[in-house]
This record gives sequence, C-alpha cells and structure tokens, in this order.
Amino acid sequence: MISFGRGAHGDFNPFDGPGRTLAHAFAPSPGIGGDAHFDEDETFTFRSNRGFVLFLVAAHEFGHSLGLSHSNDPGALMAPVYSYQDPDTFVLPQDDVRGIQSLYGKNEDPVPPGPTAPPTPDVCDSSLVLDAVATLRGEMLFFKNRFFWRRYCQRDNPLQIRITNFWPNAPDSVDAAYESQQSDRVFLFKGRQVWAFSGYDLVRDYPKSISSFGLPKDIKKVDAALNDRETGKTLFFVGSNYYSYDETTKTMDSGFPKRVDETFSGMTRKVTAALQYRGFTYLYSGPYMYEFSLRTGRMLRLLRNSYFLPCTNY
Repeated sequence: MISFGRGAHGDFNPFDGPGRTLAHAFAPSPGIGGDAHFDEDETFTFRSNRGFVLFLVAAHEFGHSLGLSHSNDPGALMAPVYSYQDPDTFVLPQDDVRGIQSLYGKNEDPVPPGPTAPPTPDVCDSSLVLDAVATLRGEMLFFKNRFFWRRYCQRDNPLQIRITNFWPNAPDSVDAAYESQQSDRVFLFKGRQVWAFSGYDLVRDYPKSISSFGLPKDIKKVDAALNDRETGKTLFFVGSNYYSYDETTKTMDSGFPKRVDETFSGMTRKVTAALQYRGFTYLYSGPYMYEFSLRTGRMLRLLRNSYFLPCTNY
C-alpha cells in the first residue's frame, strides 16, 4: 500500500514534520511489508528543487519495498541522504542495478540497450583524472564528474559529496574551479559559463559568460584555474596557453596569453587542473601532478594525484 500521512499514522513510526524524515517503507514481509508511506507535511514537487522531487523519494522508498537497504555509494539512488536530480534525465545508477539484481537476478529477456549512469568516482582508482581542484576556507576540493571530495586538515578520510547537494545552483559537473582570496568566493567553470558562490549561496547576476573576465569570446572552455594569493593574480589555463587576471583591478593582464611551458619549465602536457598550496604550484595532467616552485617556475617533483587525495580503503 502507498499512502500519505502526517505525525502518527498507524504504523508505530510517526512522521516528524517538515524537513526530516520524508518517507519510509517496509521490506517484503507479511502485514505491512512492502508498504511505502510519505510525510504529508513535506513539500513534494514534480521537478523543482524548491522542495523534494516525489519521483526520487518514491523510487528510493520503493527500493526499500523491494528489499534494498541503504547504500554506501553517495551516487546511488539508495544512498541514505536525499539528493536532487533532474527526473527527466534520471538513469538508475549501477550500484542500484547491481543491488536489485543480487535479490531478483538479471532480466533474461532481450532488452534494447539504453542509457547507463556513470559510476561514482572512486578515490582509489589509480587512473583517476580530476576535473578540477580548488580550496574553500582552508579545505581542499577535488572535482570529478557530478561529485567532489572535501579534505579537511582534521580529517584523514576525504568526504565525497554530489556538487549540487552542496551548491544547489551549480552545474552538475565542472571544467575548472578556484577560490578567490580577495573576494572570498569560489568560481566554478562549465563550458562558456562561470558560477560564483559566497559560501553556499550563488552570487547575484551569476552565472556569467567566461568572457566577463576578459577572456577572448572564441574560447569555449577553461581547462584549469588557480589563484595566487600573494600577487592577487588568477591564472586561466586554456590548451597550451594561460592568461593572467588581476583580481584587484578586475582586468586581464597585458602580454597574455603565454605558453604554459614558457613559465612552467618542462610542462608540455595539457593542464587539466591546477592548485596553489603552501607556496608551491601544482599542475595536474592525467593521473599525475607536477610540483613547481612558485617563484622560479622550476619543476621540483612529479607526483600522483593521490598525494593530496589518498585512498583510505585499507
């Protein structure tokens, strides 16, 4: 049975009002086994993230009705925390497919191939190529597909979060990111647009075109970005070149673009992410990152991405 109710509704598991327990369901068994109950005090929507998308909540609860428990995969439908997704483009994640097949077996009937959800990025994947790296008020952020990892100084295990759970108005993935120390904002780049966030909040009038920084209008995307807190300059990497932007004057520096290897000696590979940390510049390319002296531009070490983002599944 599927029902809506509020407070005590006859199953000895009363609802607690808006914003906490959205719904609950019971695993297959006699009696109320398989039933799904939804809290009538919640704001359920069809598509809007100004509430909770009923399709997503119901699909999760029906998973419990079929016998699935919560998943440790933060990208799974059966993850314990609600996560907004566009229901029009939703594809059941592989973790949930494997879970339901472990209970009921695979469908033996021929099924036309359909879309498949990308797997949740694995920090222990030695071939992992990060989309972007940035900082946020002392934390380090590592972006991949729809997710990013937060690494705190006080925490050994990086915390993986869906981007739109942290910033609901953000794009679902990013090409580049950086934190401006001057404005206390985080900038996320996707295609020809850039989003600016102050804490969790989208800054007014964003997203904007990346040309608002003074980048040429024919540039389709920024590959990487980093902010130099000492000089107040932000470097934008595009292909084999980079541009220098002055955060104080809000203008692009003259004499740019320059070739990356003109400043960062020996860096001939495409830069896929960038970070300045504790007086060093780190340029990422593929599963590796190159450590450079901030002042001389001399390459010091070749490191794997796991140097700052370690695998802790031991």
